[in-house]
Amino acid sequence: MVKKRGVLGLLILGFSACATVTPPPPSLYIESPPPAYSAELSLDERIAVEEAWNYLKLGNAAKAEKVLLKLSPENPFYYAGLGYASLLTNNLPIAEQYFLRSAQDFPDMPIAHLGLGQVYQMSGQTDAAYREYLEVLKRNPENAWAKKESEALRLEKTEALMSEAKNFAVLGNAEKTKEAYLKALEYSPKLQEAHLAIARIFIKEKNFQNALFHLKTAAANDPKDKTILQEYADALYQAGQLSRSLDAYKRLLELDLQNKIARDRSESIKNRLGVVELPSQYNSIASLKALTKEDLAALIGVKFKDILVIPAPNPAVIVDITTSWAFEHIVNVAGNDIMEVFSNRTFQPRKTVTRAEMAETLVRLIAFLKKGGAKIVEQIPLDRIKIADVPQEHFYFQPIAQAISYQIMDLAPDRTFKPEQGVPGREAIKALEILLGLIKEGR
Repeated sequence: MVKKRGVLGLLILGFSACATVTPPPPSLYIESPPPAYSAELSLDERIAVEEAWNYLKLGNAAKAEKVLLKLSPENPFYYAGLGYASLLTNNLPIAEQYFLRSAQDFPDMPIAHLGLGQVYQMSGQTDAAYREYLEVLKRNPENAWAKKESEALRLEKTEALMSEAKNFAVLGNAEKTKEAYLKALEYSPKLQEAHLAIARIFIKEKNFQNALFHLKTAAANDPKDKTILQEYADALYQAGQLSRSLDAYKRLLELDLQNKIARDRSESIKNRLGVVELPSQYNSIASLKALTKEDLAALIGVKFKDILVIPAPNPAVIVDITTSWAFEHIVNVAGNDIMEVFSNRTFQPRKTVTRAEMAETLVRLIAFLKKGGAKIVEQIPLDRIKIADVPQEHFYFQPIAQAISYQIMDLAPDRTFKPEQGVPGREAIKALEILLGLIKEGR
């Protein structure tokens, strides 16, 4: 510590020898000391800091330094103030050292990062400047200077990197092209042009894993862009991910019914997968505000068709499903003990499924999957789950808590579950797809 102070003392002496009173550069920004830190100072210290900052804003580095050197190095504004004094005289290396020390001692105080950002901007280190402004925004998202400067740097760097990528592409240097596009995406993560350009390079290289990452991101950024969705579906098809490509082609046909490529490719995939065209009732499940038991049985039957035991080992006698469009799926899920048949041998296929019943079905499905060897791990310990509207004595508390512990179903922000509320089709589909994902992760 003594050595460090000695080095800083020499820096200060060197700085003092060449310091002159000059007006602050027009672009220099000196933010006032944060009140939260000032409040902890003695009255004399607050007065001294205010006086030093007034000199800094007037461009009088020498007088500001003289006041600051009377403070203790433990003062939160000591090194930051000396950093700004050095910055006023364009002594960038010394300013950097002071600001770094200030940021080290008081990491949550943004003024040192604001100073470092300006040091790096003045010295042409734009990447480092951008990072410092982001550090400021982490601590104070509304800091006007950091927002303005970081946005200007972001646009400048993105534009330069995109130009650089295109130049490398003309030269045929694929590696440098990808490197520049990836760097541009660090500054502008939603830049569609970069995602698509780099995805096309990866496709040419048969690197479908990376290509699909960028195409999936681009499709998520703009779900209604038919061109992007077409490229995503085609890439999935080329990668041999037929089920996922079929889903993408179906989404594309929803946007463009006349798309012959998507229609023909969909039919080809269905034939290869042996997919039987599902009835219209199944296709409309996603748009339902509240699904029924037959809808849920069909979803499970279709999505877990490769896992369910068919014919079911425990076929149940059910008296009210002969006219149900989901007859076959109900027989399968009931026979595999995933959905329950009532004691009077009815299934009540058109009964609306509540969130509590959905949770119970999911837990029964998990038990069935675990019995078959699937490794599904709880994400949240059961004893940490508190549900505002489902007490522990509630009939469905256990399955609801388990569904939440696997993070297949969620609580509302107010920690309510709303057990009697119906389940929208999309929510049920999402829960089942999360479960399918957990199975894949556990393999």
